[in-house]
Amino acid sequence: MSQVTEFNDYRQRMNEKILAADNKVIKRFFNLDTNTYAAGALDVKTKEMLGLACSMVLRCDDCIKYHLGKCFEEKLSDEEIYEVFAIANLIGGSIVIPHFRRAVEYWEILKEEAGQGLPAPDHAHAHGAPAA
Repeated sequence: MSQVTEFNDYRQRMNEKILAADNKVIKRFFNLDTNTYAAGALDVKTKEMLGLACSMVLRCDDCIKYHLGKCFEEKLSDEEIYEVFAIANLIGGSIVIPHFRRAVEYWEILKEEAGQGLPAPDHAHAHGAPAA
């Protein structure tokens, strides 16, 4: 199983379990997350690039993978993604480098799988689960 499939399957399975608990606060938080990344004054592409840079600075590998998938869906070029990487490394400093390496690896996997005719990752929204 690929890293992309494994990540997406686990995320979906756990989000379903979390939402099944029917906790109003958690559902509202997930919904807030969904709405934050929807198009508004900023387009989705810009918001995903911001999410990726912030996730790298915060060193959250799951968040980085999620936003890389969304950036891939938004058809960012290698040049664009590396500019986001550059900003994240500049802001976050050298401690971001290990996460940068994993981000590059995951970006390459996304491109490779797309080149093999596999579907692009399907993500409901940024970190949470489908809108409640």
